[in-house]
Amino acid sequence: MDIARKALAAFTMAAVLASAWLAPLDAPAMQQVDAGLKRALVSFATARLLNGVISVAQGTEASVQPFGVGVTFTPGQILDPVNDLVEQFAHLMLAASVAFGVQKALISIGSYWPVSLALSAAVLGWWWCYLRRPQVPLWLSRLLVILLMLRFAVPLVTLGTDLLWQKFLAADYAASQQLIDRTAGQTDKLNPAVAAAPDNRSMVDTLKDWLAKNGDVAKHFENLKRSAEQATEHIIRLIVIFVLQTLVIPLLLLWALYGFVRQLLLGQRWQRLPSASTLY
Repeated sequence: MDIARKALAAFTMAAVLASAWLAPLDAPAMQQVDAGLKRALVSFATARLLNGVISVAQGTEASVQPFGVGVTFTPGQILDPVNDLVEQFAHLMLAASVAFGVQKALISIGSYWPVSLALSAAVLGWWWCYLRRPQVPLWLSRLLVILLMLRFAVPLVTLGTDLLWQKFLAADYAASQQLIDRTAGQTDKLNPAVAAAPDNRSMVDTLKDWLAKNGDVAKHFENLKRSAEQATEHIIRLIVIFVLQTLVIPLLLLWALYGFVRQLLLGQRWQRLPSASTLY
């Protein structure tokens, strides 16, 4: 049993040393962080565009009254709650972009060679104490836990989060992002231009021409209202998706990883079993 335990510990420590210097997790984790950052920036840009579209609609009351004659539309009061949600969504996408940037910085810090060097020294010291002393010092096990988390926690959590993202969240993200992109694409329909009246035409003729070109303005506002209300559900879905990806899932995985490493190194006291010569 003592030989098997030593062999397992030696294999684990050798794998840790190799991973610390060869960094097999860092490049894939960086790729996933870059992909997440790109998604967050795309959603942020779409939110800002949608906010601009709704703001245009809120400010077009005067454009449907040529020369002071016409029907007054007030879409601003209807779309204001939706616009507030879109603004909050844009702020959240900006925060998600910052979170991905922080993850990228932490991966770079963890892969810095002094961290790998300190981890290697702690691993070798822990292994020497395990072979030469009756029991590994508690402070050394705690130091090893800290260095292991600093070196490997963020890449492992990033890759684990991406696996869950691909399995449960990617399809909902694609569908919701496509719908709000389509809603934001209605900007060219909201503020039709009003032509100036030529000198040789009467006011009545000019008004008739304007009504022929812009009689569907109310319809455009109603379509925008319907699309914005439909987009609200998908905006909330995107908020949930990014909160899960950048906050909830990483924290849960980080807590589980820390608990596993801590239990492995601190939950049981690593001490050498007595040999047969000691027993007899």
